[in-house]
Amino acid sequence: MSVLKLGIPKGSLEKATIELFEKSGWRIKLSRRSYFPEIDDEELACSICRAQEMSRYVEQGVIDAGITGKDWILENGSDVIVVADLVYSKVSKRPTRWVVAVPGDSNIEKLEDLEGRKVATELVNYTRKFFTEKNINVEIEFSWGATEAKVVSGLADAIVEVTETESTIRAHGLRIIHEMMTSNTQFIANKSAWEDPWKREKIENIVLLLQGALRADKIVGLKMNVPAGRLDQVIAILPSLNAPTIANLYNTDWYSVETVISEHQVRELIPKLIKSGAEGIIEYGLNKVI
Repeated sequence: MSVLKLGIPKGSLEKATIELFEKSGWRIKLSRRSYFPEIDDEELACSICRAQEMSRYVEQGVIDAGITGKDWILENGSDVIVVADLVYSKVSKRPTRWVVAVPGDSNIEKLEDLEGRKVATELVNYTRKFFTEKNINVEIEFSWGATEAKVVSGLADAIVEVTETESTIRAHGLRIIHEMMTSNTQFIANKSAWEDPWKREKIENIVLLLQGALRADKIVGLKMNVPAGRLDQVIAILPSLNAPTIANLYNTDWYSVETVISEHQVRELIPKLIKSGAEGIIEYGLNKVI
């Protein structure tokens, strides 16, 4: 039997990835003592590894496919297949940004002011290439973590750090002087695995369901009963992905109306539906929208 070796990112993406797989139809069971979690699919074999290393293992074929950030693919210079973008941050659902930041009271205002200065970052290779291409001579120092503290304590003149909301950067009294790149979560595959018909189909099926679960995370189902005389009025204010589903209620002049809408629309829409004659309104969550 063929088996696809699947990489699950350890760290900040770990919990969200496992939750996404569960919503998509796969249950992954972690063990504190093992880097090889169980999954309820005999065609999959899971491995846990850091997102920073994932693209290297996928490129080497140690793992057939996995989830990591676009930033780490660029940092490692990995030659892999990017199958799909998967934006599923619980914080902002936006791409992350790698930025250049300095102390708030620093006289450094632009990138050129960093000439001859020290920059601390975990993204060493990409940062070095970035400044080299701009002909700015800086000393790049690898940071094992707590990168913001390096510049606050005077160990570096600037940092290159990842952020979504900028809250941590602002909390340390830092000021962003340049946005270096944006990054998002990506599902990647080894080139040889991608050329294998069985593995490629398995990968495509996984991505199909993961993306379906991500779409469902942003929308909800809405179901209601509407009298025949108010149906047109309700339909006129009811958004939907395509068109609402309408069915007659048995032995009545009422209709059952069902649709799928963006979650943020619900709070304003329900009062309008009630005023328009809708009753028995039910809102329900969705697992997948394909």
